[in-house]
Amino acid sequence: MKIKNIIFDFDGVILNSMAIKTKAFRDLFSSYPKNVVDDFIEYHLKNGGVSRYRKIDYFHKQLLGIDISEKEILEYAQKYSSLTRNELTDPNYLIQDTFNFIKCNHSRYNMHIASGADEKDLIYICNGLEISKYFMTINGSPIIKSEIIDTILTTYKYKKEETCLIGDSINDHEAAKKNSILFFGYNCKELAHMNEYISTFNEFDMGANDE
Repeated sequence: MKIKNIIFDFDGVILNSMAIKTKAFRDLFSSYPKNVVDDFIEYHLKNGGVSRYRKIDYFHKQLLGIDISEKEILEYAQKYSSLTRNELTDPNYLIQDTFNFIKCNHSRYNMHIASGADEKDLIYICNGLEISKYFMTINGSPIIKSEIIDTILTTYKYKKEETCLIGDSINDHEAAKKNSILFFGYNCKELAHMNEYISTFNEFDMGANDE
């Protein structure tokens, strides 16, 4: 099997952002009961590939039992953005194992980012980190990940058997499965039992374009 096209999740795979994003959600919902926020944080940690828009909706409708308008969701999302995006341009948050692989191999593979993060923030952060040049496309929410992958496959006419997604959540695995592409788990103990799991990128080489 030869992989030519790699689609990366972002948070937890390229950027070590979970602590910052978790604190931002706590700050965002600080006026609500702590036990409810704790339940939300548990949901947030288990659903790394889910967008902030869906998480904000979940917090209100499922945990608080109240409706929230699209306008209000956008307002919360903008506040969340202001709490996170500038700090996440610090290169110290890059996961060096992944970054070194990307930097050394971007000419061997067609590389893309498909993330649950807000697309505008994602592009801002990638530009700030000076890593945008390594990727053919950088896409995020509000478009869901499975649809982003489908668009990449269609636009670039990639063969599914030559394409993989690398992610750190069950949601990533489901997005890959929905598109019938190979999935590699990374940086997630819940995925470590899978046959296709990357412990370190030093050992990852799927053939690439070396003819």
